[in-house]
Amino acid sequence: MLLTQIVRIPSEGVADFQRFESRVLPLLSRFGGALERRVRGHDGQFEVHLVSFPSQDALDAYLVAPERVAALPLLTASGAVAELVEVLDVTA
Repeated sequence: MLLTQIVRIPSEGVADFQRFESRVLPLLSRFGGALERRVRGHDGQFEVHLVSFPSQDALDAYLVAPERVAALPLLTASGAVAELVEVLDVTA
């Protein structure tokens, strides 16, 4: 499965959000996930991730991984608002 995540981060939350990501992104591979692409606005207040997982079960396991759950206070403190959407590859 292929997912895109769009994240908007208030300026005062950028550092907390980046600390959150530094803890949770390394966990992806443990669940068969991969960060395919990650782009960030120049001010750090906007990010788009393209992430893949082998299945919904793998994504669900990642979302409840103890290390990820332990890092969630950083996400909350950041004030980030994220939208996660399953997407499909489209050919021209």
